[in-house]
Amino acid sequence: MPPGDPANHICSFFEIEGPVTFEHCEAAVARVVERQHATRTSFLPGRDRPLQIVRGSGETVLRYRELTEAETRPEALEEIMAEGFVEPFDFMRGPLYRLDMLRRGEDNHVLALTIHHAVADGWTLGAFVEDLCTAYILELQDTGELDLGNMGGHVSGIRQSLPKLAMSYTDWGAVERARWTPAAIAEHAGYWKERLAGSRRLLDAAASGGDKTGRLQKWITDLPADLAKEVRELSRRTGTTLFNTLLASFQLALHRWTGVDDIVVGTPVANRRESAVKETMGYFAGVVPLRGQVDPKRPFADYVKEVQDQTMDAFAHAIPFAELASLLGESSAPDRHAIFDTRFALQNHPIPAVELPGVATRLRTRSTGTVRFDLGCELTEDGDEFEVVWLYRPNVVPDESLKELDQIYRQVLWEVCAHPDGG
Repeated sequence: MPPGDPANHICSFFEIEGPVTFEHCEAAVARVVERQHATRTSFLPGRDRPLQIVRGSGETVLRYRELTEAETRPEALEEIMAEGFVEPFDFMRGPLYRLDMLRRGEDNHVLALTIHHAVADGWTLGAFVEDLCTAYILELQDTGELDLGNMGGHVSGIRQSLPKLAMSYTDWGAVERARWTPAAIAEHAGYWKERLAGSRRLLDAAASGGDKTGRLQKWITDLPADLAKEVRELSRRTGTTLFNTLLASFQLALHRWTGVDDIVVGTPVANRRESAVKETMGYFAGVVPLRGQVDPKRPFADYVKEVQDQTMDAFAHAIPFAELASLLGESSAPDRHAIFDTRFALQNHPIPAVELPGVATRLRTRSTGTVRFDLGCELTEDGDEFEVVWLYRPNVVPDESLKELDQIYRQVLWEVCAHPDGG
């Protein structure tokens, strides 16, 4: 996708209830910018590929808007935030993030964050939340408006300071480049060539021809609390992770939907092996293909354990996706993604729970179609429920067909929860 395409934006917003000010927020953002290279990164055209530029000092981008009563309504607020979410970035000048502070009323604000996927991943949101909240408290301390020593147990989820990062985004990039030598990639080549031999994209046969680059559409639904509870209990009973229970069920649903029994989907991985980068903002995430051979007559309890074993093997052999595609002789194109066309993700990035006296915060994300595939399914734990975001190209997956898949997925989940030992 071109850099200006808003499908490359990661979008979220914080609902803030309590006494906060624009001036203190702006000063807090400045502290985060000083700490995090990703907020000072932009890209210049290079001879062979773009060049990443990290500036010594960065720009604080925090815009303020006071909403009218009509604009505070949920639908109007969503529309206002959406306008900011799709506004393109200047890729060369930077910065590749921005914040919009929207005042809904006295002590009631929404802080909308948009950051480009070239310098951020889902984990980055948690790092940003913790840094921003810590910076805000430090700002209040430095101005004499807050004494943490007198707050007792009323403050949690933040650090006591914002020291220099143990490993900056730039340092990590240098380590990764040094790590993935041809010899290191060759160690995993045999696994991937064998594992993906003869695989195909799920929706190749479904496409009716013509342009497959149509704009991704988004449909949001949920798995209700009672079903979510059963799924979690099933994971416990089978000794598998929640991700693998949901993935195996998704593969079964895709089989029923398409009739295909050889299913390959891609899933994102955090790719933050070193503890030194847990607090670092940046694009670290990788993508790993997962292949499943579905036998609808096989007991689900057996199948999900096989899926878990295969998932662990795939994660252990993960290499940079561009290198994997090259290894397999694949290439991406505007109408055809390399290796797979269907994405599955369980979004469970660590988002700190911040508690401050008189201030309540809540972080929510909004998808703008970051998925570059014909079909994507993203699940996010939302309290006792799961939010389900479907991303799809209607010229490949029509609306009614997508809703059919959603119903099949729910049906499969109910069935495997009720009868995990049955086919």
